[in-house]
Amino acid sequence: MQAVRLSRYTMTSCLGRGLDATLAALRARRSGLAPCRFETVQLDTHVGEVSGVDDVQLAAGLRDYDCRNNRLAELALIQDGFAEAVDEAICRHGQSRIGVFLGTSTSGILQTELAYRRRDPASGALPPDFKYATTHNSYSAADFVRRRFALSGPATVISTACSSGAKVFAAAARLMAAGVIDAAIVGGVDSLCLTTLYGFNSLELLSQQACRPYDARRNGISIGEAAGFILLERSERDDGAVLLLGAGESSDAHHMSSPHPDGLGARMAMESALASAGLRPDDVDYINLHGTATQTNDAAEDKAVFGLFGPRVPVSSTKGATGHTLGAAGAIESVICALALSHGFMPGGGVNMQTPDPALNSRYLIDNLEQPPRRVLSNSFGFGGTNCALLFGVAP
Repeated sequence: MQAVRLSRYTMTSCLGRGLDATLAALRARRSGLAPCRFETVQLDTHVGEVSGVDDVQLAAGLRDYDCRNNRLAELALIQDGFAEAVDEAICRHGQSRIGVFLGTSTSGILQTELAYRRRDPASGALPPDFKYATTHNSYSAADFVRRRFALSGPATVISTACSSGAKVFAAAARLMAAGVIDAAIVGGVDSLCLTTLYGFNSLELLSQQACRPYDARRNGISIGEAAGFILLERSERDDGAVLLLGAGESSDAHHMSSPHPDGLGARMAMESALASAGLRPDDVDYINLHGTATQTNDAAEDKAVFGLFGPRVPVSSTKGATGHTLGAAGAIESVICALALSHGFMPGGGVNMQTPDPALNSRYLIDNLEQPPRRVLSNSFGFGGTNCALLFGVAP
């Protein structure tokens, strides 16, 4: 594929708002996970909640989109000069030549949960002020961003569980290569809701502690919420610019909620990403793992990564810091990869770790490695075997 430039990027998570807060937390190996105090949830688990989301006010013309998910999106959009960068891109390319491609898993489902509490006691009807199309509907996130910037180019939401926020890069790159658009806002946003927390609890996938990827006694995930946005434009090969070099997707359809035990789909996605970038495994300097901290996920991904890359490449999962942000994970971990490339380090994955799992063979970084990578791989794997791997690099 033709490389495209990450001309501006930002993220907001439980680590803080914007790049500076995120970078400081990664440098300090600090986790944003805390015991769950969200809404009315009564579960013994840790979550990555973003503070101040309920205080966000949407513009008057966007009030129909008011829900936690879109408020979180707005909170992220106003960080790091991202909204201003989009306005400048509109001046360069035009409103119809910029696409919007976002990933989410539950969108504004919390708005429906709140509406159900206010049903008419006689008829069961939902309250008249509930607007499904602009809140709960998966397309709501892309529609909100599109209308916020008055864009008229293509817009779509990809909802393939936890690979959603990565697959948007591939979708945008295809339309840019086809000449349909000149730039794209890509990213992901997912917010906390009761359905997600109680749903993963029913699957017995939630950890009571802050999650511990690659730990010998890892016992489940910690749900987080986050929003990450990236402005993609055609590469001008600027020195130091972060580039999307390749993208690989696969669908092994092994099981509805469990990964292929040998990481078949994961390996296919990584091989495809390398092929699309014209690179070999030896060209990769660091891998940001999907690394959810369940026994099966980490073991399957380790088989795939070690089988393809061997013991040389440093790997880590940053979900011990951010939690698993589901549909936003691929987006925010792409931003973390961009930070690693632009600041010359590889983030360690030892946050919350007690004992590294000796059964896992990859070169797992516990501490930060102060060594500048040139090319990094980011893995995102979703339910149903929907997998995506992205390759990023620094322009020579």
